[in-house]
Amino acid sequence: MTTPVIDVPPGRLAWLDAQLTAWQASGLVEASQAQAIRAQYTASRRFSLGRLALYLGGTFIGIGVLWLIAANLDQIPPGVRFTAITLIWLTTMVGAEALAARHHDEPSPLVGAIRGLAAIAFGGVIMQAAQSLQVPAWEPLLVGLWGLGALIHAYAMRAVAPLVIGLVLSSVWMIWQYGEESEVAGVVTALITIGVAGSALALLHRFWDRLTPGFVTSWRLLGALGLLAGVFIAALPIDGSLSLPWTGWLLPVAAAALLVAAIAVAGRAHPWEAPVPAAAAVLAGVLLAWETTRDPWSGVTAGDWLHALVAVGGYLLLATGIAAWGVLHDHPALTWVAVAGLVVFTIVQSFTVFAAVIEGAWLFVVLGLILLGTGWLVDRGRRRLVAVMEGDAA
Repeated sequence: MTTPVIDVPPGRLAWLDAQLTAWQASGLVEASQAQAIRAQYTASRRFSLGRLALYLGGTFIGIGVLWLIAANLDQIPPGVRFTAITLIWLTTMVGAEALAARHHDEPSPLVGAIRGLAAIAFGGVIMQAAQSLQVPAWEPLLVGLWGLGALIHAYAMRAVAPLVIGLVLSSVWMIWQYGEESEVAGVVTALITIGVAGSALALLHRFWDRLTPGFVTSWRLLGALGLLAGVFIAALPIDGSLSLPWTGWLLPVAAAALLVAAIAVAGRAHPWEAPVPAAAAVLAGVLLAWETTRDPWSGVTAGDWLHALVAVGGYLLLATGIAAWGVLHDHPALTWVAVAGLVVFTIVQSFTVFAAVIEGAWLFVVLGLILLGTGWLVDRGRRRLVAVMEGDAA
């Protein structure tokens, strides 16, 4: 029976080579055993240049097809346009699954690229159907239907590429829709709802990851981005009142119920994940309702300083929690997103507070000291977290 070869990142493979050499030197394994272990692994980057070229190629083709149809609306009859884009969508759908059946033993980046192309082409079907029904083209509802179709495609075929497209489009729809309803407060509400729902679904997907491989990572990254962006905007000194119709509260309530369900199902197994989105939602609500008077003419009041301290402290805890997700799940992108968000947030908050009281070169000196301190705290926290995780594993 042939042992399957496992693809691992080059960094891990280098670590394994060093460990095998050390084990041989200490007499734990023989040379033949070390060779047999090493033969089971091969270096492979999760996102190579070839994979990137395939995904970009599929994306450009999809956008180009939609652009060509939109640019020739007057020359092509509506029925021909709808038939052409529908045939393109169905052809790419069927072709991707036929190709996937031939590569069922190992994932193929070409299959992912064609599936992504099919998800993009579905947007053309939506737009052409709307145009035939005399629906205005620039409507958030159309983007929402496009995203919903991509998500259905992703779960029906267990495909990551349509999932990513569906998550992006659904997020754009929600931010667009809520932003039109209540501007800044609506955008914050949409982002926090996206973050809570994404985090809850990532937690729930851990129980059926074998059925939907790779979906956990996408949902968790979406949740992290939504929470970080929502709290970021809520902490800005911008006054905004939240006025939504009762239907606008359906999705936030559904996201909260989803988080409660995730806590009930997986709270005991993963007690450190659920509090992060809940705390972020509370923090965003407090900061959004907190009125500030900060501006260059009236100066900075004691309430503004307190607002900034609460915002920075809360954001630091949120970024630390998301960085912990990245360390615990071996997902470096989460850690980098958390650190980048914290650095940008610290710079913006520092400018909004200190720019009114410190001028010229001293402003940059103070900002530099703040960034150095923030970087030191983040790096120290990351190292201690890694040490604790390694100690628990041992």
